[in-house]
Amino acid sequence: MAPRDYAAEKEKVKRFLQEFCRDGELGKKEFPYRDQLVSLAHREQVALYVDLDEVAEEDPELVDAACENAKRYARLFADAVHELLPQHKEREVVNKDVLDVYIEHRLMLEQRGRDAGETHGPQNQYPSELLRRFELYFKAPSGSKAHVIQDVKADCIGKLVTVRGIVTRVTEVKPMMVVATYSCDQCGAETYQPIQSPTFMPLIMCPSQECQTNRSGGRLYLQSRGSKFIKFQELKMQEHSDQVPVGHLPRSISVAVHGENTRLAQPGDHVSITGVFLPLLRAGFRQIAQGLLSETYLEAHRIVKMNKSEEDELGSGELTEDELRQITEEDFYDKLAASIAPEIYGHEDVKKALLLLLVGGVDRNPRGMKIRGNINICLMGDPGVAKSQLLSYIDRLAPRSQYTTGRGSSGVGLTAAVLRDPLTGELALEGGALVLADQGVCCIDEFDKMLESDRTAIHEVMEQQTISIAKAGVLATLNARCAILAAANPAYGRYNPKRSLEQNVQLPAALLSRFDLLWLIQDRPDRDNDLRLAQHITYVHQHSRQPPCAFQQLDMKLMRRYIGMCKRKQPAVPEALADYITAAYVEMRKEAWASKDTTFTSARTLLGILRLASALARLRLVDVVEKEDVNEAMRLMEMSKDSLLGDRSQQSRPQRAADMIFAAVRELAGGAGGRSVRYAEAEQRCISKGFTPAQFQAALDEYEELNVWQVNQARTRITFV
Repeated sequence: MAPRDYAAEKEKVKRFLQEFCRDGELGKKEFPYRDQLVSLAHREQVALYVDLDEVAEEDPELVDAACENAKRYARLFADAVHELLPQHKEREVVNKDVLDVYIEHRLMLEQRGRDAGETHGPQNQYPSELLRRFELYFKAPSGSKAHVIQDVKADCIGKLVTVRGIVTRVTEVKPMMVVATYSCDQCGAETYQPIQSPTFMPLIMCPSQECQTNRSGGRLYLQSRGSKFIKFQELKMQEHSDQVPVGHLPRSISVAVHGENTRLAQPGDHVSITGVFLPLLRAGFRQIAQGLLSETYLEAHRIVKMNKSEEDELGSGELTEDELRQITEEDFYDKLAASIAPEIYGHEDVKKALLLLLVGGVDRNPRGMKIRGNINICLMGDPGVAKSQLLSYIDRLAPRSQYTTGRGSSGVGLTAAVLRDPLTGELALEGGALVLADQGVCCIDEFDKMLESDRTAIHEVMEQQTISIAKAGVLATLNARCAILAAANPAYGRYNPKRSLEQNVQLPAALLSRFDLLWLIQDRPDRDNDLRLAQHITYVHQHSRQPPCAFQQLDMKLMRRYIGMCKRKQPAVPEALADYITAAYVEMRKEAWASKDTTFTSARTLLGILRLASALARLRLVDVVEKEDVNEAMRLMEMSKDSLLGDRSQQSRPQRAADMIFAAVRELAGGAGGRSVRYAEAEQRCISKGFTPAQFQAALDEYEELNVWQVNQARTRITFV
């Protein structure tokens, strides 16, 4: 490859920055880079992003060279911008910072105290990094393919690469020195040292002409006010689980982020990072300790948040009128619910509840007290009713979510762990699944198989939405404002209708009351239903898509964008509805008390109704909750309770006292092995079961008339006919 003439390349860059134009509105030509240069000159903008697609329109060879040797060309572009800035400065900068004043004073002093013919020594001249107040980054060409972390190998060093993955760890933003400024204690001259690597050796002896001539041996002292610092942050990025090769652990890569790119990503975000892949140069003892190995890192130029499953950027644009019309036509509530996991048959009400969980209610903060808006749902059911499939679909659909299982996660893994920071060596908190799912959904599968000690970690998150920690001298309260979707099996594997609800569920009441909805999904045999289910499953298996239905399902991207739009609404409950809701709640309490209902109705139930109603109002994109919303919220509550009490509805009617007394006497006779039973013994047995002597007498007469049994004259023995 022929050696490049970098001076000619710089001229090309200058020409591009000044002359690149595109057609704007009304046929006028726009010069995007020229406008940005003016903003940079007036300090209205800090970062200049050069889109390599636009460079390719002018000079394709320059783009290839920039992608192959990105670090050098970034410096070349920055030099070109630096030289062009004075031409675009139309007025003086008003807001001057410390460094501006410092440099102005130095220039004034030098002009005063310097002879006309005197030249500057190389280290006494101002380095360009000190005077530059802008940052330059590249935007990768759209034709370049995103790499998987495992494919970023030695042949990528020095090149511009785009990598996709999930951010697992983010350090604090710290100042990083770019230019060190020293002053001499003998001659007062200033020396500047540009720093390129992570470590540097400070200068000690003054290199100025005066000290050299006088041999005074002036010592240099670092001036932190005159030095230049930029923001620095380090990210740890891990590859997606579907990109991990068989039998391997997911790999990770370090990303160094500077300046305006800092604070763009949080742990748990799915991102695409464009940057330069470089080896990490260490000096001195660390290099010796490292031996012949060299670490690598990615120097970030551009960070873009991505969606989870599709290869598109997050929050890509508002919904158009056509898309909104497509969503909000007739029965849109049913349609949206049916679009959640359409491959799974049935579960209409459960899907509606999951849709409301994704939208969420409204947070309220009356005078510092916090009332959560997130909706928590527990799906409990027999094996094979697609609980885990629903959970994994919600995990894919929600813009921010975490998926864990009961046995695979400890209490610390869910909340936060105290780890030693590899960079600084001090103790630092590392957020667990609930912290990473902040402002999202946390799906916990196999909830019943969690250890009791680990399950208690979730109590605080489910109501207060925070995690308080006091470990190893670290006291902190972390935000965990997430909706929890849990799936569990009943205590005996399958739901046993002969046992009570508490015996089946075996979760503490304190935890159950924190779930707004508790669905019990039972697998009952029913010929018609089983036939439809089997046809649905076989169709999905054959064609890998759901069977055709009455309306067109919405795709995931559209759903995600619509849910994002709904979340911006903050509906309020009007005065008129308040009385209706309170009356309904009082009635629910009364019913629960009268029926000795096994499900617990408390003030949390009322808050749950309000949350569901405001989520329904959000779904309709309105600002006021209406009566229909409250009714639908109550209906979902009732349906979830009916699912818990569904097994009892199979007993067609309550048994009469006489029938139960007959059953007790029959059992007594059968137990004795004969056809007769003593009268006193039978009466005693029935009274101990809670029947009155009058009821016993009435049952005796009734069955005697029916000629089922006979009582002897002395009324001492009952004999079955």
